[in-house]
Amino acid sequence: MTTLRPPLETGQAPPFDTTTAATIVIDPQGMVIGWDQTAEILFGSSAAHVLGRSLDRVLQVADTDSSPLLAEAASSPCPWSETRKIRRADGTSVSVVLRVSPLNHRTTGAASVIVAATADETHRWMTDQSMLRGLSTQSPIALTVYGPDLRVRWINDVLQEQMGLTRSQCIGRYSTELLPQGMILSPGYTGVLEDVMAEVRDTGEPVFDVLYSSPTPADLSHQRIWSCSYFRLSAMDGSPLGVCESAFDITNRYEARLRVELLGRASRIGTSLDVVRTAQDLASVAVPDFADRVEVDLVKQVVAGDQPPPADGERGTSVRRVAERSAQVTSASVPSLGLLLSAETDGPRHLVLPLSARDIVLGAVAFTRTVPRHPFTAQEVTLAKELVSRAAVCIDNARRYAREHTTALTLQRSLLPQVMPQPTAVEVAHRYVPTAGPLGVGGDWYDVIPLSGARVGFVVGDVVGHGLNAAATMGRLRTTVRALAALDLAPDELLARLDDLVGQARVGIHRPSSETPEDEALGATCLYAVHDPVTGTCTVASAGHPAPVVAMPGQPPDLLDLSVGPPLGIGGLPFECAEVGVPEGSVLAFYTDGLIESRRAGMDSGMASVRRALADPALDLEALCDMVTAPVARGSAEDDVTLLLVRVHALPAENKASWRVARDPSAVAGAREHARVQLERWGLEEIAFVTELVVSELVTNAIRYGTDPITFRMLRDQHRTLICEVTDAAHTAPYLRRAAHDDEGGRGLFLVAQCTDRWGTRYTREGKTIWAEITLMLSG
Repeated sequence: MTTLRPPLETGQAPPFDTTTAATIVIDPQGMVIGWDQTAEILFGSSAAHVLGRSLDRVLQVADTDSSPLLAEAASSPCPWSETRKIRRADGTSVSVVLRVSPLNHRTTGAASVIVAATADETHRWMTDQSMLRGLSTQSPIALTVYGPDLRVRWINDVLQEQMGLTRSQCIGRYSTELLPQGMILSPGYTGVLEDVMAEVRDTGEPVFDVLYSSPTPADLSHQRIWSCSYFRLSAMDGSPLGVCESAFDITNRYEARLRVELLGRASRIGTSLDVVRTAQDLASVAVPDFADRVEVDLVKQVVAGDQPPPADGERGTSVRRVAERSAQVTSASVPSLGLLLSAETDGPRHLVLPLSARDIVLGAVAFTRTVPRHPFTAQEVTLAKELVSRAAVCIDNARRYAREHTTALTLQRSLLPQVMPQPTAVEVAHRYVPTAGPLGVGGDWYDVIPLSGARVGFVVGDVVGHGLNAAATMGRLRTTVRALAALDLAPDELLARLDDLVGQARVGIHRPSSETPEDEALGATCLYAVHDPVTGTCTVASAGHPAPVVAMPGQPPDLLDLSVGPPLGIGGLPFECAEVGVPEGSVLAFYTDGLIESRRAGMDSGMASVRRALADPALDLEALCDMVTAPVARGSAEDDVTLLLVRVHALPAENKASWRVARDPSAVAGAREHARVQLERWGLEEIAFVTELVVSELVTNAIRYGTDPITFRMLRDQHRTLICEVTDAAHTAPYLRRAAHDDEGGRGLFLVAQCTDRWGTRYTREGKTIWAEITLMLSG
């Protein structure tokens, strides 16, 4: 019975090995006297069929132009080999490589041995051998074969060159002995290379692209980086023979990747719009990957957000160190730029570059490297310049932002009320919290405006945008609102006139040119409210602004039911007033949307927070302000926040008196008498003469030029002011004029203006009121 051997895998044994090749023996007469099992498989004939027969009859050449094998085998005294196509017993043909080896005893017995293998198998084996020779002598990949004990068994030529050691110096040693300062860079590995190889040897699973760093015996002062891969070498029975390592030097590629990553991290520089923080960002990006130490010095004016002075060669420029960072670099640390070997090693180890942007020198940056890092190469100097250039632009942007932010904040604070009026009818507390982000100062504003009749006006508004333009626009709007409030207009009418002024540019009046940016007042919001302590009511109108929160004693705080009109300058819709009764001690909260809006929480959440803070309106107003603004007062405001808290008071009944006046000149005397008696009740007899004169002139003017009904009212605003008011149903406007010497009249309002501190006219839908105020503190 014939037992066939399994085919051998390519490359495991030479094709002409006696265990794998077909072997044929012939005698001096060319007769086959030896025919093994492989020959039977290769040529398809059994030994019994071919023994004792002529070689030419057994191995018939399929090529017609080839000479018979027997003639060549018999005539050649030397070994030879040749590729022939042989016809098999089944009629097919096979291309084989024949190796003929003559024997010395050719007179008797065996004369020649012929070894045969298929041409394809021989070609594959020769290719494998050529590849192995190339890997050993020509390949740029360093190859190492480790035995089962993980000691070096073989290395190729390139590894000798990289290591600076001969084969004999490497054979029998562990990798940790050859590279004692090496370390694995790839994540997930905590041990040494022997641990990786042991896992491959034991499991048979290959491992690829393990990054390894170490100086070599050829150059102990610089690190190299290799990408290492491992696979197990196994015997025929599958038992491990060792581990093969292929290592490719990627030092330059790794260094280039670090440069790219460094530039990628440089995008973090300048995100804060803060000069010092930006300089610190530069230092943190550069250390330790690019340098061992970084120092950043800035001109002092730059730190303050000002324009740096021109360079003075004699006195120099005063600078301040704003960032300093260093790292201790050891041979066991993770390699970074400068620890890697470079062909250029003659550059500086201390590099100082100017921080300049827009032709302005802002400061300087110093990069320092220590041994074993190599000096800065020309390529790295270029990289450092790029980093510094980026940082310089960011620092200058931060400087310009700081200057504009400071200017805008100063302008805004100067435009806001410096001393808040404290009318008798209300208590007031307020807060302004600038935005904590990079947007800059916004255009929020608020105001408290004393009005006639002991009434008080409240304004809160918000300009679209941030910065100087927004602050300047806020100043224009605040001034305009104060001017309109002086006319004693109702809230809806005041907003209508303000809206008309803002919208003039949009509809064509004072239309800007195409190059002129759009007025930032367009789209601004404003809310105007008037509190009347005599009637205990508050009248409110809004142009796109959030409604106030009203906290009445004994009731939960709630939003005022208000119809909010369009923002200023939009036009198209009228503004509507809402009137609400506000009992004594009620608190009104006027605010801008920055208080209740944020990206982290919705408007409902912000409004709920305001309501909770105002749950007890009897608390001190300053404490209430702190409670309401607590969520945004810790530097977290995403937008400017303005808060104006007002606690209202009613004018006591004993401090007001009114009378109906007939439209008859004789009624003037009665009005004077009413005034005199009321002054006695209030204990204000010392101002009776002035008051009677004012009352006489105001009532006479109403009787002469007004229409019924006519009323006369006196209000005592605590101990501050006496207010006299005469109201009639006419809308004709009184005016002050200078009477000639021979005029019989025309001096009434002139006398009123001279004898009182303030006087004026306010109009309502029912008519007009002429009023005058006498300051009580100045009367004595």
